[in-house]
Amino acid sequence: MRYRGVVIRPPSEAGSYILQVTYGCSHNACTFCPTYKGTKFSVRDMEEVREDIAEASRMIPHARRVFLGDGNALCLPAPRLEEILGLLRSSFPRLERVGIYANGADINAKSEEELRDLRRLGLGIIYLGLESGDDEVLRRVRKKDDSERMVEAVLKAKRCGMAVSVIVLLGLGGREGSRRHALETAHAVSRMNPDYLSALTLMVVPGTPLHDEMMKGEFELPGQEELLEEMATLVSACELDGCVFRSNHASNYLALGGVLSRDREGILAAIEEAGRRPNLLRPEFMRGL
Repeated sequence: MRYRGVVIRPPSEAGSYILQVTYGCSHNACTFCPTYKGTKFSVRDMEEVREDIAEASRMIPHARRVFLGDGNALCLPAPRLEEILGLLRSSFPRLERVGIYANGADINAKSEEELRDLRRLGLGIIYLGLESGDDEVLRRVRKKDDSERMVEAVLKAKRCGMAVSVIVLLGLGGREGSRRHALETAHAVSRMNPDYLSALTLMVVPGTPLHDEMMKGEFELPGQEELLEEMATLVSACELDGCVFRSNHASNYLALGGVLSRDREGILAAIEEAGRRPNLLRPEFMRGL
């Protein structure tokens, strides 16, 4: 099994076999993201993909989950994805689910028939980075899609039987726009009603355009207390049915989880307690992308 460049995956895919089917991100313009800045987007040669699947089936024949990389592998044409999923199904007899990153445009570019076929072949979960529901923030950080298109994409994927995990980025609205960012994000997420909602915390990385803005005083990252308040605002304002909320990513100061419709008050109480007891927060040196 061969890998090129930086390989990332969601925390919930920690035990999955990661198979690169693309390299990099087809958009690769978000000002906050350092992940693929040195990687030119390309589609991996199908013969290499076949070879890696064959090797993985010998090394880990009992694999139950597979994650398709890189940054938004759902941009591949449906026939290519169907071939890959078919190979995975035939190579891993215990395969339960295949996951993939996507942006809104990737989902919206496919017909519902294509998405249903991918679901039938084992594509069980899509991870989508909403980041913010505030379109002003999305324009500033050069996200590919606006919030409306991402809402449409998530609803489309859910109609086709996919589980969807939506990712939001605390702090992306900056200090001045923190509350609006939280409220607009909650509004968009509530319309999506995803299966999972993951909150990450912005880490401004040197070499990114957003870092340049911060150095020029054009962007100010909220402090710890403000980020906790932002998360509390988001959790309070979300109206979701059965959605699992997590803040277990390494970027976060506080790891929490629960079903929002059931555990909201407990989550808010934990955030409030962390505000009174900073020792409960993850130390800066332990945070990571």
